[in-house]
Formats: sequence, C-alpha cells, structure tokens
Amino acid sequence: MVKVKFPTVFVQITKERKIEIEAKNVKELLDKLFERYDGLKERLIKDGELTPFINIFVNGEDIRYLKGLETELKDDDEIAFIPAISGG
Repeated sequence: MVKVKFPTVFVQITKERKIEIEAKNVKELLDKLFERYDGLKERLIKDGELTPFINIFVNGEDIRYLKGLETELKDDDEIAFIPAISGG
C-alpha cells in the first residue's frame, strides 16, 4: 500500500486528506483515484496530459524527474499532490 496525501484544494472532492491504496506505478494510482473520486480527473488532466498546475511527488521527488507516470511505487511510498506556486 502507498500513502497518498491530498492538498486542501482536493479535499472537497476526496473528503479525505490521506488514504492508503495499492498501485504499482503512478499511472495505475491515478486510474484508481479517478475511479474512486468523481471530479478528480478534471482537476489533474488537461488535453490528455497532467496539468502543469499540480505536481506529483513520490517520497519527496517530482515524478517529472523520475519516470513520469511510469514511476514505480512500492509499499510505504508517500505520494503527495502539490499545487504549483507561481508569482509575479
């Protein structure tokens, strides 16, 4: 089981801050989350790609610098969805 932490902006959809779920990689994790939480896919996927406004971290590392959606997951990994911060 991996541990997933949701940002506050997702809690209105998930009704939970943290969950544990079984998944072999990030893509499978997302597929399972989309099945479980109606409306989550629309917040994370834009034109078939991950939105740049939410970063996904596995054990503190951005999946963009790992293997993206193919990043493998193992028991006790911690996955966090972090809203991107922009400034001006």
